[in-house]
Amino acid sequence: MDRAVAEKPFPRLDESLLSHLPPFSKLAKSQIRTILDQATSRRYDAGVTVFDEGAEASRFYLLLDGYVRVVRITATGEQVTALHIPSGQLMGIAKALGKDTYPATAITAIEAIALSWPMRLWDGFVADYDGFATETYKTVGNRVGEMNNRIVEMATQQVEQRVASALLRLIHQTGRKIDSGIEIDFPITRQDLSELTATTLHTVSRLLSSWEKQGIVQSRRKRITVTDPHALVILSNA
Repeated sequence: MDRAVAEKPFPRLDESLLSHLPPFSKLAKSQIRTILDQATSRRYDAGVTVFDEGAEASRFYLLLDGYVRVVRITATGEQVTALHIPSGQLMGIAKALGKDTYPATAITAIEAIALSWPMRLWDGFVADYDGFATETYKTVGNRVGEMNNRIVEMATQQVEQRVASALLRLIHQTGRKIDSGIEIDFPITRQDLSELTATTLHTVSRLLSSWEKQGIVQSRRKRITVTDPHALVILSNA
């Protein structure tokens, strides 16, 4: 999809949108206003690439609303979903990793709104805004930790454990309580889940079908609800 077509300008935003977010929660209203006045705000349709792996890291982003899939391309050209970023988090923060290019591709899972700033402002934000640096590097640490956990899972766990663990992570990060259980609050396909767990689409489909019959999950088009989280915890630790 053409990014220029998918991005839409958004009206001037109020300082209250950032005041509760950890990177900015210690700042005065006037400081937040300065930050917002330097930002570009955009609304993205679902399925739009925000930035590409390997491209020059010219901007960094704050996801205000929506969810973003972080995708890596393997040496053989396969697309692998590395993780999902929920609203309220920074992304495209290559500078925090000491990189000049984006280490992965960011694709909107649903319609999303994001702020972005030129990367040349990064060092000033780190130096001038209390809490920005510590929260940014905490975010980096959490994501590296999540990736390391996935590597350990793939090396030590059976397929059923890996898929159960992935579903538990997703409902913990983005779950929404509904009458029938906890729904993953963005569209996710069985193909997405297979990429997250280094598992074939056939195996993921077989597992979800089996778990539906057991009353552990409900799966419909691009939506997964966990109806028995405790059963998933048992499966993940089998």
